[in-house]
Amino acid sequence: MRQIILDEIFKIEQEHQVKVLFAVESGSRAWGFPSQDSDYDVRFVYIHRPEWYLSIDEKRDVIELPINEQLDISGWDIRKALKLFRKSNPAFLEWLVSDIQYYEAYGFKEEMIAIRDRVFSPQASVYHYLHMAKGNFREYLQGEQVKIKKYFYVLRPILACQWIQKYNTSPPILFQDLVRDLVTEPELRAAIEDLLSRKLAGEELNLEQRVDVINEFVEREIEHITEYAKSVQADLEDPTELLDELYRKYLQIVYQAADSPYVKNSDH
Repeated sequence: MRQIILDEIFKIEQEHQVKVLFAVESGSRAWGFPSQDSDYDVRFVYIHRPEWYLSIDEKRDVIELPINEQLDISGWDIRKALKLFRKSNPAFLEWLVSDIQYYEAYGFKEEMIAIRDRVFSPQASVYHYLHMAKGNFREYLQGEQVKIKKYFYVLRPILACQWIQKYNTSPPILFQDLVRDLVTEPELRAAIEDLLSRKLAGEELNLEQRVDVINEFVEREIEHITEYAKSVQADLEDPTELLDELYRKYLQIVYQAADSPYVKNSDH
């Protein structure tokens, strides 16, 4: 599958006349709890030739391929990515630390990782993860019979919030890392690990009797995090000047040439 994904990335470069800076896995595979039939959620950042940006018209800054049963591939233009990075967008911060990397070039991703602490907003991240947890809990985990695999999509954002409260840093992407560090109550941990082992073994976790120890934990923590979120401060310096410099830097790095401000076609 890796080669298929790489072929798609190189095809995107050719068809859209862009250069991909990095491509990673997101979603359940990157989070550490894929099903055997989980699709591949590939996310990437790309950069156009300089003249693309020198236009009086706004242009589409997302590239998306048609989704099929195996692949969901989409990417953001570097300018969009940097704007969201400036806002401490949790999804983009997760892309940067995904353990499943398909492609990386020019050093862009590593430079973003090096400065992420300068843009990380605990407030933005807590509200993002809390909203995710509340929505999935309300939609899937009410009543006696619940969609049991949805526990992961509530537990992970709750644990991410707990991590932020404990360390004031962007949380790790792997669910297992969050559980290992934050879940200390034996009965709760056993229940979570049982569900995780079943899911990784390929069981179809659909409607089942709810797991009371997990539901009680979720309800308690959603209430706690809702109160915590009100007190989280976001006192950050404006990184716009730094990110503008990086934007110009990578336009030059990717498209530099001896006799021209850009190269129209550049092979890997």
